[in-house]
Amino acid sequence: MSGSAFNAFKARVPIEWSPQLYITLVRGLPGTRRLHRRTLDAMRLRRCHRTVVHRNTPSLLGMLNQVKRLVVVETEAMYNARKKKDEENRALRPPIVVSHSSPTPPSAAEPAK
Repeated sequence: MSGSAFNAFKARVPIEWSPQLYITLVRGLPGTRRLHRRTLDAMRLRRCHRTVVHRNTPSLLGMLNQVKRLVVVETEAMYNARKKKDEENRALRPPIVVSHSSPTPPSAAEPAK
């Protein structure tokens, strides 16, 4: 599953309990059950690759268990590490300088053989 949408969300920090959960929809809604679409709508997830923040409650965990194949759940530390890595990838890099100057001509003092 190298091309999977879940690979972008692999944990870059140890997973710990968090009071806030960052939930991202990574699968499309077409073809899903109506119950799952309504659950995602209740969590305010209406479009792919959108992230919402919710408190870690038993009712939310039940909703996440219902749609676990459609979403990715991250803790705050995991989310911040992923965002930091994304920003580093988008950061400006120093320009590549290519010199097209002609090579220096041979000196006239050297005899040609």
